Amino acid sequence: MLRFMFVGDSMTIGSAGEHTWRHRLWQHLCDTYGGPFTFVGPRETLHDPSTDAPTSHAYADPGFPRAHLAGWGEGWHHMTPLIGETVRSCRADVLLVSLGLIDLGFYTNAEQTADNVRSFVTDARAANPHLRVAVMPVLHNIRADTDAPFAEQVTRFNELLAKTLADLDEADSPLLLVPPPASYDFHTDTYDGTHPNERGEHGIAGAFADAMHEAWELGGPYSAAP
Repeated sequence: MLRFMFVGDSMTIGSAGEHTWRHRLWQHLCDTYGGPFTFVGPRETLHDPSTDAPTSHAYADPGFPRAHLAGWGEGWHHMTPLIGETVRSCRADVLLVSLGLIDLGFYTNAEQTADNVRSFVTDARAANPHLRVAVMPVLHNIRADTDAPFAEQVTRFNELLAKTLADLDEADSPLLLVPPPASYDFHTDTYDGTHPNERGEHGIAGAFADAMHEAWELGGPYSAAP
């Protein structure tokens, strides 16, 4: 049984009424991965805008393994202290990580965030020395379009992220930088400039799926369409 764990922020946890890109990737793996798999993690809920808390189970389609480690307003800054014990307790084999927007917006600069990435990988590997980790850079969003210093931090962090993953990559515990979806545009792929709509969910799921297929021969090319 291959155990995937999503680690992410508001783009990954999703809001009440959404499918989430986690669901889109589950559909894809059901069609293309030739063995048993599941999603693991200590959380299952969606963010509920009415309570501003992760209290909703109202998925558009609840019929999939909904476990994850994602949170609205959380980043590397929040997940790094949790990741070692979570990988250990959930017996995760593959981490699918989409973090950084929150860090750069509120908590840490690019260099400090990259340091947290390094600590995250170290702690996760201490729990599972054969762990595979796929990480997506910070996607361009509406704030980066209007806030030049923030945009510079995003660009700098994405450069540092690529270097950090290359430096830490190991044959027994590979690290994969997931290229952003080629056509991703916050004007058409989000509903508010940041959070993915249906098109965006497919775009993010497809980016992870294609990267894992090409690098690790896991699953197949992503063929779902919004």
